[in-house]
Amino acid sequence: MKREEMMPSEREWLIMDAVWDSDDQPTSAEILKRIDKAAKLDSRTERVLLHHLCRRGLLGYVVDERDSRVYHYYPLRTREECLREKSRNFIDTYFRGDSSFAVSALLKNAAFTDEQLVELEAILKSRKDGEQT
Repeated sequence: MKREEMMPSEREWLIMDAVWDSDDQPTSAEILKRIDKAAKLDSRTERVLLHHLCRRGLLGYVVDERDSRVYHYYPLRTREECLREKSRNFIDTYFRGDSSFAVSALLKNAAFTDEQLVELEAILKSRKDGEQT
């Protein structure tokens, strides 16, 4: 399966967020309730998206002990793993794989608070220090 096919689409990302943000293993009804306002999905569409996420290895599920028609979903990939892959795909697609061009374009076109700039400086410093060792 291609790398792009492994990453959640925008609507699938909403489902993944609901699962990642859950303290337990939510059911499809609980997921739909959490994303209802943002996604405006009907239950059938949500079930299709859940099936695709499971088939592609992003989500897993267990069958409810009391009701075999109910599945409880859990993430098989972390948010950080998916963000890293989405970022790489974005850079490859829109910046021809040039990370420095992507970062400079984002830095030039975004508004940052002083706190965010300090955080970005720390990230750059840690990357620079890590590459020197």
